[in-house]
Amino acid sequence: MEVKVFETEFAKKKLKVEISNLADQANGSVLVRYGETAVFATAVMSDQKKENLNYFPLTVDYEERFYAAGMILGSRFIRREGRPSDEAILTSRLIDRTIRPLFDKKIRNEVQITVLALSIDGKNDPDVPAIIATSLALGISDIPWNGPVGVARIGYSSENFIINPIYEERENSSLDNVVCGKNGKINMVETAAQEVPEEIMVKAFERALKEIDFIEDFQKKIIEEIGKEKRKIEIKERPKEMESLFNKKILKNFEEVIYGGEITDLTKIKDEWLGISREEFGEDNILFADDFFEEKISEIIHDKILNSAPGKEKRPDGRKIEELRPIFTEVGVLPILHGSAIFFRGGTHILSIVTLGGRSDVQLIEGMEIQTTKHFMHHYNFPPFSAGETGRIGSPGRREIGHGALVERALSAVIPSREEFLYTIRIVSESMASSGSTSQGSVCASTLALMDAGVPIKNPVAGIAIGLIMKDEKEYKLLTDIQGPEDHHGDMDFKCAGTKQGVTAIQMDVKVEGVTVEILEQALNQARKARMEILEKMLNTLPESRKELSQYAPRIIKMQINPDKIREVIGPGGRMINSIIAKTRAEIDIEQDGTVFITAKNTDDGEKAKKIIEGLTHEYETGEVVTGPVTRLFDFGAMVEIGPNQEGLIHISEIAPFRVNKVTDVLKVGDIVTVKVKNIDEKGRVNLSLRQMNPNNSKLENKSNNYNDRDRRGRQT
Repeated sequence: MEVKVFETEFAKKKLKVEISNLADQANGSVLVRYGETAVFATAVMSDQKKENLNYFPLTVDYEERFYAAGMILGSRFIRREGRPSDEAILTSRLIDRTIRPLFDKKIRNEVQITVLALSIDGKNDPDVPAIIATSLALGISDIPWNGPVGVARIGYSSENFIINPIYEERENSSLDNVVCGKNGKINMVETAAQEVPEEIMVKAFERALKEIDFIEDFQKKIIEEIGKEKRKIEIKERPKEMESLFNKKILKNFEEVIYGGEITDLTKIKDEWLGISREEFGEDNILFADDFFEEKISEIIHDKILNSAPGKEKRPDGRKIEELRPIFTEVGVLPILHGSAIFFRGGTHILSIVTLGGRSDVQLIEGMEIQTTKHFMHHYNFPPFSAGETGRIGSPGRREIGHGALVERALSAVIPSREEFLYTIRIVSESMASSGSTSQGSVCASTLALMDAGVPIKNPVAGIAIGLIMKDEKEYKLLTDIQGPEDHHGDMDFKCAGTKQGVTAIQMDVKVEGVTVEILEQALNQARKARMEILEKMLNTLPESRKELSQYAPRIIKMQINPDKIREVIGPGGRMINSIIAKTRAEIDIEQDGTVFITAKNTDDGEKAKKIIEGLTHEYETGEVVTGPVTRLFDFGAMVEIGPNQEGLIHISEIAPFRVNKVTDVLKVGDIVTVKVKNIDEKGRVNLSLRQMNPNNSKLENKSNNYNDRDRRGRQT
């Protein structure tokens, strides 16, 4: 095997690139090692065009291989990889959003990127080397692509930035910021943050660019040395007469429809244009007509915003460039649920539902990179009706998983710790109507639902999408709360969520090659201004989290027992704990340190289970007074039930302050007695005294005399 090796030091760790003929049928392939993490990326372009498409057919698949983590994972019956994990899908999206803007969107040859995770060292996240490997696989191939791109992960701890932090360092970092770009510009951002101020975020972008430049230069040297000549892709041009026909037949009322009409009006005029084009240019050119129609909308939107004086910009719905659409909020919309809220921002309508559960309801994560549990989850659904369409409803797609993860990151910064709030929390956001950022609408609706459920969040969170209309890096304008055509025809989608204290999540992608840090700084500040306005309206509806949980939410009781007593609660074969569950209908979770969590539908059931466990695990002390029934009688004494599954012995000499000839003279099975713990022997057996509780009890003496008289009469007879 022929291997060409290139090495450099990236953030004080060795970055090793191996290019070989291992996958020589691919247009380009690269193995990248970072630490002991290794990924293999391939890039393939088909020879045939997809003539019936009006988009660039790019697919990116990041594939996990269980052997990479040295584990045999999968279900018990199918020990192989199945559907991609959420982490794999999110990594695929990272790569896709980074490389897509650098292709000519007119290409109709399919391009597929496949990245295999071959080795996971448990320290270095494979997403950064995966982006580098993809960039190099495309860069050295003959596939037309305007790369390479650099990437860096930026952490922040103790007022210092950390470059490409390992997993352990990320746990103590207030920032996890993945940034990609080229030529001093940024084209992809994915951020999770712990209420980080905007000025720190700007410095993080500036720091990331230094590392991006370094990795970009490293790749350029490799591509210059071994890169293939780029393939010439024949791109069919639209008929030259199409523009003049459009201007003659459609343009007159076009702007009026874009800015004053309904969506249905725009659809009608588009159908009219496609009909004219089909008649004039034939079916073979109908996709050109479709593209041209969208290009004209984009051209007009750019013109009316860029070429207007400040404050005179014209948006499709008539708003000013920093103006929010009308906001409506409501909480407790479904009272039987634990927490619910509706959030409207213009035509974006979100319903979010909070469900509270016990310890056993956590999500178990057994991935290649991380094995842990999650006590907070957010899931996002985008049914077709929310966009006025028909389509498949089923398991979540990449979009749903990506949006759900973004909202989860935005809210994680304010979710109370497991110690502060004992519950497992699941939020589901339903996109009911979509016109603009539903993910940021979900951030707002989910925050209100959490507060409605009584979850003591650290601070309320709101989110907004900022758009960009751009001619170049000096001539551009930012739009607050983008919707429909502004999202589709704009040059950037900058989603930013946060609290009054700072940023909690960012997701940015662009349709241009990149944007400057200056543009991002302005976007951050504009997003903050909008966020404060949204938060004010949200808090007018519900100023703070409710003090009490919903009556329909489960109740959790936390208690501590001696770890040595765990076996008493569980019992042989689990019989005791199953008996408690059956009697009380409560869920019981016991941790190794003796912490017990009781989850019940109501307080009474929870307290009942607690009392049983307290009895099972109670450690008796000398002098302690207990009450219980007599359970068994012997010649030498009586057994008394002093707790669940716990008995103590009253020796015959400790029954009364006088001589007792026979135990049955004084006690019988079922008698309720109050006794004192005399001592606990070396084997843990509890010895009791009834005499010490009744030193002068004439009732016992009378009872004994009655028994003795009867006994004497019996003997005389």
